[in-house]
Amino acid sequence: MKKVFLLLLPFVFCTCSGQDSKINGVSFVGSPQEITSTEITPVVKVNANWAAVMPFGFVKSLETPTVVFNIERQWWGERREGAKKTIELLNEEGIKVMLKPQIWVWRGEFTGNINMKSEEDWETLEKSYQKFIMLYAELAEEMKVPVLCIGTELHTFVQKRSKFWNQLITKIRTVYRGKLTYAENWDQFDKAPFWDQLDYIGIDAYFPVSQSKTPTVDELRKGWQKHKNNIIVLQTKVKKPVLFTEYGYRSVHFTGKEPWDSNRLEGNVNLQGQNNALTALYLEFWNEPWFAGGFLWKWYHNHNEVGGEKNNRFTIQNKPAEDVIRSFYKNDKS
Repeated sequence: MKKVFLLLLPFVFCTCSGQDSKINGVSFVGSPQEITSTEITPVVKVNANWAAVMPFGFVKSLETPTVVFNIERQWWGERREGAKKTIELLNEEGIKVMLKPQIWVWRGEFTGNINMKSEEDWETLEKSYQKFIMLYAELAEEMKVPVLCIGTELHTFVQKRSKFWNQLITKIRTVYRGKLTYAENWDQFDKAPFWDQLDYIGIDAYFPVSQSKTPTVDELRKGWQKHKNNIIVLQTKVKKPVLFTEYGYRSVHFTGKEPWDSNRLEGNVNLQGQNNALTALYLEFWNEPWFAGGFLWKWYHNHNEVGGEKNNRFTIQNKPAEDVIRSFYKNDKS
């Protein structure tokens, strides 16, 4: 295998005196079975100071108005019980949590396309979704979670039913006293109508930044400029910090072309592409005063059994990119 060279530039993270540390987070995937502190140790070792805990609700189709959640058929880590225990374990190691309840559509359909056929179905969905979110808003308050994410990539629902979302935000704040965000997809982030009511502008940052098989850091940084300027326009208008509620790249050829692509393509492993893409993102954003940080997609509990240098998925575990992240996160600590 061709040697992969790591680009580690700790000097770029010399921040101004007194500036708070960024949110150097990982997206902690819910486990099928109960976990212990042993599964948290690798998160500590990568120098993460935050983790997103992600319980799930399910809908049968893009037109189904009912969210099914917190049932025994779900994985332990995707239910309230598992989310609570995972938060406890992370907190015991000094890791702060963003609680991020998410919806999964059967067969992996894109949640942004959830769309009801009738007013009656919309109202049913709203009642069901509210129950789902309020369960976890109450858990977030119980566990003193610093940040709650109220939805992920739901742009059709959000844009068509803005009155509901305004009311939902108000209701959440009656039970939860922490900070709120919402995770919008990279191509719709400027269309969410309620950023002024939240504490962070949340973006799932899978922006296309390169057409190359193995893009260089310089090329990737140039590819960021248009998107970064668009983010700055919204941030200047709303005056809220920007949080990458998800960010990451696969270790695959053309990783910067369509970073959102999660198909099951095998092979085409490109460890250097993943390294370069992550490095460029840090160089572009982590020193910006309006940027709060982000949550790397994604991190599995069974660290020794996942990832590896033959794996072309998003995880950095047991790949050279793990050392890249470890170095960047270490050097950003205040």
